[in-house]
Amino acid sequence: MARVLIVDDDPAILEILGAYLRADGHEVTEASSGVQARALLPGADLAVLDWMLPGVSGLDLAREQRRADPDFPLLLLSARGEEEDRLRGLEVGADDYVTKPFSPREVAARVRALLRRSGVRDVTDVGGLHLNERTREVTLDGRPLTLTRLEFELLRTLARHPGLVWTRERLLDRVWGPDDPVVERVVDVHLAGLRRKLGEDATHPRFIETVRGVGYRFREGT
Repeated sequence: MARVLIVDDDPAILEILGAYLRADGHEVTEASSGVQARALLPGADLAVLDWMLPGVSGLDLAREQRRADPDFPLLLLSARGEEEDRLRGLEVGADDYVTKPFSPREVAARVRALLRRSGVRDVTDVGGLHLNERTREVTLDGRPLTLTRLEFELLRTLARHPGLVWTRERLLDRVWGPDDPVVERVVDVHLAGLRRKLGEDATHPRFIETVRGVGYRFREGT
């Protein structure tokens, strides 16, 4: 299961694509404008973006999201089917491009393929840490860890993107959601609890590093 954001100003498309993706087991969020989508993107694992949106275009969103997260999977929908338009969409950062009118079954299949390729997966194994997203089980060197929901989501978010620096604000949006009123200090509190359970040495962390003045990252090559 992945968190999929569908962005289109056509309610019929939101309804039919949402139904197909939910049938695949995904958690689906919908937005009808670029401004609304911009606030929801940090909480998604993949986005299906319409090119022509009111306010901020899907093309602009794809460009922004690619700069923020180079590995984030993006699928662009458009009525513009010319080769030049397809190339433009792919050049700004979309991983795939589907021309309207389309088969929702095909879009669902392309979403599955993107998730497989992007590393949004059920199991992460790195440096003795085993994280199963489907069962929500975590073990360290074969020893089971009991994590809270927020600790699990923080670990999953960081471990999926080793080396990528996450600001506290972005972690709040991703884990708590853009509408949650909690303050950035809460991220530090929950990460401190997670690090204790991981047996982290603050001076030489095995998994989660603090990037001073910015946020946190999962160590590459752990």
